[in-house]
Amino acid sequence: MSAERPAQPIIGEAPAFLEMLEHVSRAAPLNKPLLVVGERGTGKELIASRLHFLSRRWEQPLVKVNCAALTESILESELFGHEAGAFTGAVKAHIGHFERADGGTLVLDELATISLRMQEKILRVIEYGEMQRVGGSETLSVDVRIAGLTNADLEALVEDGKFREDLLDRLAFDVITIPPLRERLEDILPLAYAFALNMISELELPLFPGFSARASSSLLRHDWPGNVRELKNAVERSVYRLPDKSKQVSQIAFDPFDSPYRLSAPSKTHARSKQSAAPDRKHVLPVDLTRRMLELEKELVLAALRRAKFNQRVAATLLGLSYHQLRGKIRKHTLDVRNMET
Repeated sequence: MSAERPAQPIIGEAPAFLEMLEHVSRAAPLNKPLLVVGERGTGKELIASRLHFLSRRWEQPLVKVNCAALTESILESELFGHEAGAFTGAVKAHIGHFERADGGTLVLDELATISLRMQEKILRVIEYGEMQRVGGSETLSVDVRIAGLTNADLEALVEDGKFREDLLDRLAFDVITIPPLRERLEDILPLAYAFALNMISELELPLFPGFSARASSSLLRHDWPGNVRELKNAVERSVYRLPDKSKQVSQIAFDPFDSPYRLSAPSKTHARSKQSAAPDRKHVLPVDLTRRMLELEKELVLAALRRAKFNQRVAATLLGLSYHQLRGKIRKHTLDVRNMET
């Protein structure tokens, strides 16, 4: 909840991600409030920081507050401040985040958790640039740009009466939506490598040997429901657990709870064990095995290309192949990749 340093470098070259960054660059110079939305772990705070440091307010305070971490009464005092004697324990006046962010940007993280009463007070600041401290009578003027962050469907919350429609109208002058990591396959390995280097530095080791082909393929095949945050944790965990730090990371530790002695196995584990215990499927025999294997190979190459959005280097990694091996498979099956892309 304090002022921030300039935004850290952002890694990403996927078309959807670059388009979002261009959106940020266009919106940054404006003095309008806006929303940054995205799934958990996509980096909403990082984008909010980028908005601030690309704006004309970049030399002024950037203040962030996690609205879900505070009760309504504490959040009110933290946002608007309070006068001495406003409530029990208020022995002296307290300057709130709106005043501290005057001239700069106030980031309201977990926006959807704010109560309706507090939403009304925030709306007044947006509309009139005026506020009062808790327990005070003086009207204070503030010049603050608000960036609201959420992973919730605010339009659905409006329909349910849990979010004010007029506040949403004001905040949603523009909405920046961060693509999930599963739509940024090209960025997974560069991000993973950057996170690995950070852990190597923390462990005070001289170099990072890299990821094996198997590990790289597993990184690309994972769905990443926790997005970049989950990727960071998985990579750092895998590097630090590596017994011989001079060797490549060959296995990714996706689940920190994975253990034969875990207290309670998730339902997915039960489902996998049931599937493994199920009898083998019956196949129609006889079969031309060579032809069937060729068909399967072609299907897998096509599936990898589509998942990689026809980025052939990413598709090769998905299949555990080198780029030249994949090119050989494409020629072997006479796949017209160029026309598929269109």
